[in-house]
Amino acid sequence: MYAIISIIGFILSRFLAARRHPGLLAERAHFTQHENTESWDKILGPLVGLGGGLILLIAGLDALLDWSSIFNLILKIVSLLIIVAGYSLSAYALIENRFFSGVVRLQQDRGHYVVSSGPYHWIRHPGYAGGLLTYIAVPVFLDAAWAFLPAVFLVITLVIRTKLEDKTLQDRLAGYSDYAKQVRYRLLPGVW
Repeated sequence: MYAIISIIGFILSRFLAARRHPGLLAERAHFTQHENTESWDKILGPLVGLGGGLILLIAGLDALLDWSSIFNLILKIVSLLIIVAGYSLSAYALIENRFFSGVVRLQQDRGHYVVSSGPYHWIRHPGYAGGLLTYIAVPVFLDAAWAFLPAVFLVITLVIRTKLEDKTLQDRLAGYSDYAKQVRYRLLPGVW
């Protein structure tokens, strides 16, 4: 079920994003080739990818070696709803933001400007927020308590990446500081 949700969510979000912003998938596909990627993101970006893979690897090992107890049905249903909500929020951010790159960089070559519509009206980094929801819920849904270790690693990494990306945008993207004054929260409304 998790694989089906992930695959369908990936395909559908990319299809809708490509229809709305034809250049976006090319931007995302060539993320390793951009020369103006922020230096710190050359470390954090791959760590995010590694963390996502580790959650699934640890979950697989957990199931194979029977490390964890099975979570109850109610928790699994709640975690499934959180996973779907996380994927939906991230997909909405991807579809809404034509500058939703795989790396942190100012996209002057693509006419980069502040996006404040859709989920960006409530929080400044909804793609990361959706990812955080998903990463935290996956260990419960897959009955893999040990997968919380890479999930916590990912949360820490994404919080650091969000802070650095937000500072970069405030310092270097015209209009972002004003946007940040209007939309106060980076990841979690009412908290941060």
